[in-house]
Amino acid sequence: MTHLPDLIQDLGIILITAAIVTLLFKRLKQPVVLGYLIAGFLVGPYFTFLPTVRDRHSITIWAEIGVIFMLFGLGLEFSFKKLTKVGKSASITASFEILFMLGLGYLTGQILGWTRMDSLFLGGILSISSTTIIVRAFDELGLKGRSFVSLVFGALIVEDLIAILLLVLLSSVAVTQTLSGTALLYSSLRLGFFLVLWFLIGIYLLPILLGRIKSLLSDETTLIVSIGLCLMMVIIASQVGFSPALGAFVMGSLLAETREGKRIEHLMLPVKDLFSAVFFVSVGMMIDPGVLSDYFWIVVLISSVTIFGKLASTTIGALLSGSSLKNSVQAGMSLAQIGEFSFIIATLGMTLKVTSEFLYPIAVAVSAITTFTTPYLIQYSSPFCDWLEGKLPSTLKAALSRYESAMSPGQGNEVLKLVWRGYGLKIALNAVIVIAITLAVSRWALPRMQMDFPVHLVACALALLLSAPFLSAIFMGRPANAAAWQPDTIERLRRLQLGISLVQFLIGAILTAFVVSEFTSVLAFSGVFLILATALGALFFSRYSEPFYRAVEGRFVSNLRGKEEKKEEAKPELAPWSANLAEFILSPNSPLVAKTLQASGLKETYGVTIAMIERGESRILAPKRNDLLLPYDKLFFIGTDDQLASVKAVVETKPSERPPSRPESFGLTSLVLHASDKFIQKTIRDCGLREAVNGLIVGLEREGQRMLNPDSTTVLQAGDLIWIVGDRNLIREVRKSPSPT
Repeated sequence: MTHLPDLIQDLGIILITAAIVTLLFKRLKQPVVLGYLIAGFLVGPYFTFLPTVRDRHSITIWAEIGVIFMLFGLGLEFSFKKLTKVGKSASITASFEILFMLGLGYLTGQILGWTRMDSLFLGGILSISSTTIIVRAFDELGLKGRSFVSLVFGALIVEDLIAILLLVLLSSVAVTQTLSGTALLYSSLRLGFFLVLWFLIGIYLLPILLGRIKSLLSDETTLIVSIGLCLMMVIIASQVGFSPALGAFVMGSLLAETREGKRIEHLMLPVKDLFSAVFFVSVGMMIDPGVLSDYFWIVVLISSVTIFGKLASTTIGALLSGSSLKNSVQAGMSLAQIGEFSFIIATLGMTLKVTSEFLYPIAVAVSAITTFTTPYLIQYSSPFCDWLEGKLPSTLKAALSRYESAMSPGQGNEVLKLVWRGYGLKIALNAVIVIAITLAVSRWALPRMQMDFPVHLVACALALLLSAPFLSAIFMGRPANAAAWQPDTIERLRRLQLGISLVQFLIGAILTAFVVSEFTSVLAFSGVFLILATALGALFFSRYSEPFYRAVEGRFVSNLRGKEEKKEEAKPELAPWSANLAEFILSPNSPLVAKTLQASGLKETYGVTIAMIERGESRILAPKRNDLLLPYDKLFFIGTDDQLASVKAVVETKPSERPPSRPESFGLTSLVLHASDKFIQKTIRDCGLREAVNGLIVGLEREGQRMLNPDSTTVLQAGDLIWIVGDRNLIREVRKSPSPT
């Protein structure tokens, strides 16, 4: 008998158990992730009533692959463009909440008498909320369009990025076994440098690569290419000292910026789901009932700390960012759980053997408890907000309202923001390129140079030559889109030009000194090199490097904006105060279809206003009362959350669960025409047969010749065999009716 490898048998046990349990959880309308955890417990070593996984080492490897593909899929959904759109509210909210929970988790661990490393990892575990659980809860509760939902999604995007940073920092702390502020700062700067470098190279090269091979990209080759790119970045990240998960996340984020991003995300979905299931099942296998029994009250305590700590920190963070009290509290109650990243952080501590064995099952138990409580917290967040607003003193509510108004976005562009967009961002990106070129020459090219001439001077000259376009852009670069700015803004920037030019020169000089210092003594040669580099850089920029740099910059900007250009058009701020702007797609089953705005009575019935109608490629701004509403129109409503929830049911009307059945008598029937039939010697169009049987003549056979879909001018003759798609009962009635004599 052929021997079946343990790995195949273990995968079979895992997936069969996971399938049964998750189907049950789907039936009970519970999160599938929780089903995976329970499935893992059932096939794990602590539950002996079912077949147990034998080769746990191989399953651990599959779980690591699951983390890679899960982070790759998360990166495909992430997109750097989304990060630029989350706004200050989500950024402040997520940052405050994570810092608060890191400190609270660490303090809780210290109070419980845990080690510093256990306490630190506990803070990391408690700081990141679950995107999967929140998205599922919002879908099931039908909360699309609520104003606090956009704040929650923005905060989740920021949390995902900070979670990647946490993985790197915790890995560094685990290896060094120290909480040195200098080491953490160095790790953060190192991570930031590589992220920006990978972003620049990826955005420049990936669209070109995918564009060149576009004609070859079937679904199969697209999947293989994307997985290959993912694993390539995983290898690169590991080689430079980062976690494989970081490499997968970065490549996913880069591919998300390309035109093929959505397609790759769609193709990767089943792969991600498969390996994610294996990962979560492997997490469940680590659940030890004995440990949970020993630490039962600690699990309850940490679960309470998670729920109330996240509720309070998110609410405070959102209030500080200028969100309303209701939106802040609802966001806090939505983010009060832990999930995927918490498991990854707990796995990291266990893999590096720096955390105690009890921390992992405690994290899983806390996740399970907070997963159950999340839908109820979200569902009752609105009534709780109403109750809270009724209890707060009027003076406090007035103060919060004034603060919200003061933090609201001002009209027009701020000069400092434009300075950053026009100068600061360009300087920062070019500085990263200069540093990368210098390090590549000094660490890779210099050791391979073999010549009698002083190699350090040759390497220094090479680095300066390669960096010249980017140094010149730092020294003398100007905004590329200044023509689109308002005249008064340009005038105000002109007044700041002296200071801006001075800062540019100082940064350029520092970077030039950095290039020189990598190859020779700055004290001995800094003056000469700075003067020569500045003079030669200016000459080189005007003669050669300016066209080269403009071409590189143009290609980069084109690639960055190439995906969904029409979707990048900014939608204006249309909803004042506590009102919200929501988008709904008009269902073909809605009673509003084919009605004018006046006839629909939306404003009179629901109190909402339609600010814009998006129909295909066109937009109808401030639609008039005689404008028609058509199926699949995207309608932009302005109203309160309650008003929008009421109108949504009318706009996005779902079809009946049981579609109208097809008449059983409708089908294909043949009929031989007799000489006495009233239809002969007439064309198909004029014979009246179509109206008589409510059908169509789709075939005609005459003297052995067959005609499919005969022309309507064909004259019917006695003896013709015709095939009719229509009501069989009516056709039988035609044959029964007496023929004219």
